[in-house]
Order: sequence, then C-alpha cells, then structure tokens
Amino acid sequence: MLRQESQDAPLFGEDDDHSRPRKSKIRHPLASFFHLFFRTSAILVYLLCDLLSSRFIVCMVTIILLLSCDFWTVKNVSGRLLVGLRWWNQVDEDGKSHWVFESRKTHSLNTASSAESRVFWLGLIVCPIFWIIFVFSTIFSFKIKWLAVVIMGLVLQWANLYGYVRCKVGGHSNLSSMARNYLGVQIFKQAMKKTEGP
Repeated sequence: MLRQESQDAPLFGEDDDHSRPRKSKIRHPLASFFHLFFRTSAILVYLLCDLLSSRFIVCMVTIILLLSCDFWTVKNVSGRLLVGLRWWNQVDEDGKSHWVFESRKTHSLNTASSAESRVFWLGLIVCPIFWIIFVFSTIFSFKIKWLAVVIMGLVLQWANLYGYVRCKVGGHSNLSSMARNYLGVQIFKQAMKKTEGP
C-alpha cells in the first residue's frame, strides 16, 4: 500500500514556486538544530574518538546512540516539520510489509520554508557521503573493528535518505528512471547553452 499525496516542499537544489512569496525564515529552529546535531555529532565523535576516549566500546556505543537518535529524529520529527514528508513501514494481518510514503498537501497553510527545506536536504544528502568515505577508509586502513560502526552509520543515514527521496518523487516512481530523465535534461540544457553561445 503506497500513498502519495501532492508535494509541497522543494527538494534541495530545486527552485520554489515563484507564484507565492519566498519564505526563508526558519520556523522550526529546534527541529532544524536537532536535524543536524545528532548526525554531525556522530561524525565528529567518530573522527575524534581517539582523542576523546581510548576505549573502543565507549566510542562505539556513543556513536550508535547518536546515530539512533538521528534516525528517529529525522524520520519522525524533522522530516514532517521541515519539509512535510514522512514515511514508514507497516505490516498487515497477513504478515506482508508495506511501505507508506506521504507528503503534505499543496493547499495546506503550513508550508515549508525554503531555508528549512535546504537545511533538511543538505543534512540528509551530505552526511551519508561522509559515512561512505568512512567505510572505504576503514577498509583500506585495516581498522576492521570500526567497520560495523561505519556500516551502521551508512545504513541508518541511507535509509532516511532513500525514504525521503521516495516521498519527494512519489512512492510509485522508479528512482533509476527518474535519475536517467534528470541526467538527460541536464545534458540537453548544457548542449543548448553551447549551441546558443557566441
């Protein structure tokens, strides 16, 4: 069962609808703060763990707690407040798993500001990139004891990113075809700019 309502919040990098006045004021400062706090804290603790504590278990537990708090906060609070999107998984009576993707209705009075949207998408996209780098650096530096921690960071942050991208583009949409279409449009725009040039 996939539910998709009309979308209202701009994806990071998209332009807002110019027919209404731009709202750049952050209306949910606490949600914006915690959206970035837990994920950046987990990254900083991972990077500085040798300076903070010489005990691996303390660092590992701290990072996992920060990642868990981040996952819950982004999935249940900041996504709903900052961009009007939410997703979850539910299991029906037959034991079948169903993913549900929702977005705020367009005619809703409580629309997301462009500043909040940019904070949300920037944090959601940039932090998993750090965890990808950490996975490769852990493998290549042979710090195998950290591999479980960095994979958990990558999985939790990637799950939220995937869920919210599915909410934004539509629960029924095929993400690979959307990416191909986007790349095709970008290549076409670049080609048109080159032909229009002097």
